[in-house]
Amino acid sequence: MKALAGLAARSAWNRRGTLSLVVLSIALATLLLLSLERMRSDVRESFAQSVSGTDLIVGARTGAVQLMLYAVFRVGSASNNIRMDSVEAIAKHRAVDWVVPISLGDSHRGFAVLGTTSDYFKRFLYGDHQPLVLAQGRAFAGDLAGLYDAVIGAEVADRLGYRLGQSITLSHGAGGLPGAEHADKPFRVVGILARTGTPVDRTVHVSLEAIEAIHLDWASGATMPGVVIPADQARKFDLKPKQVTAALVGLKGRVAVFAVQRFVANYADEALMAVLPGVALDELWQVVGVGEKALLGMSAMVAIVSLAGLVAVVLAGLNERRRELAVLRAVGAGPRHVLLLLALEGLLITVIGVAIGLLLTIVLIAAAGPWVQAQFGIGLKLSAPSATESALLASVLTAGLLASLIPGLRAYRLSLADGLSPRT
Repeated sequence: MKALAGLAARSAWNRRGTLSLVVLSIALATLLLLSLERMRSDVRESFAQSVSGTDLIVGARTGAVQLMLYAVFRVGSASNNIRMDSVEAIAKHRAVDWVVPISLGDSHRGFAVLGTTSDYFKRFLYGDHQPLVLAQGRAFAGDLAGLYDAVIGAEVADRLGYRLGQSITLSHGAGGLPGAEHADKPFRVVGILARTGTPVDRTVHVSLEAIEAIHLDWASGATMPGVVIPADQARKFDLKPKQVTAALVGLKGRVAVFAVQRFVANYADEALMAVLPGVALDELWQVVGVGEKALLGMSAMVAIVSLAGLVAVVLAGLNERRRELAVLRAVGAGPRHVLLLLALEGLLITVIGVAIGLLLTIVLIAAAGPWVQAQFGIGLKLSAPSATESALLASVLTAGLLASLIPGLRAYRLSLADGLSPRT
């Protein structure tokens, strides 16, 4: 076996020019399979760890996935706001422990702005029930003295180079349009959160009262002509919010989750809905599951085409090697040895291609991981292959071995006389 393996390696090396293209195609197929699987698993893990400890998310009646996306992941926008008195009514329910209202819609240089209360920094958990931690500074107090205080996520600080005491200006909506900035009411960075790997890293946090203050002289998404309310004068107004985008709800006991959910759904004064984060995520995976399977299927087809190329290359060179194989037969190699030789050669090519593909995957994750984290908040982690990834690698190797048996069986049937006799 050892001699045959060495012979197979030398034979493949003699045809390295042609076989290198096959190795490259197998490597790229492996890269595609592994990178898609790693992206799929890391995306799911990142989404699942974005919020924990929150039993319900309450918002205007819409789709569960849509509510989850804009309330937690800052993707999309709310179809409608909910009244603050509705949030207060939910907070008074006997099974509710705490409620944290949130207000979305504004931005700062491409990052979402979230208006909330100071309880947000105590109640919001992520990952395995991990609390938010301030790397620098403090949280805003939510009072009039610190009306224009802001706490920024780690990604905001790193990307924009912000430090404590920095003055920043928020923009109305997505920003980018003339006159969209709330330039008359600048904020001061008083805290920078430690990195969480969640949308919190890409968010600017201010108080709900601050959101009201910067919109005092705005109406219907535009500044009111002739009305200018200076930043200091805004403190004299009633800044209690009338509406918010959504609310995070924590319960005294998980057993009451469906009772509170029904209470919210049947709330008479406003059309509301409450979703369980885990259930909403399951619905999201069902929506994107078809796309995941389609991408994985395309990757599998690329792998099959690559292995078909291996079969084609070996078969194409088989006629040129018939005399070589006949010589092996003449010196004592049996048909089984010829079959095993070509099978080992195909397997060796597949192993090299898979190894290169695995190496390329590691390099790609190491190189693109920080960029993907910065752009999409998805942490691509370098780790040992998961059970699914190991199964994919084993499948490619098995398929490569089976594919190499096709030319091996063809060579198996070549007779000694056929190989040594001249062909006309």
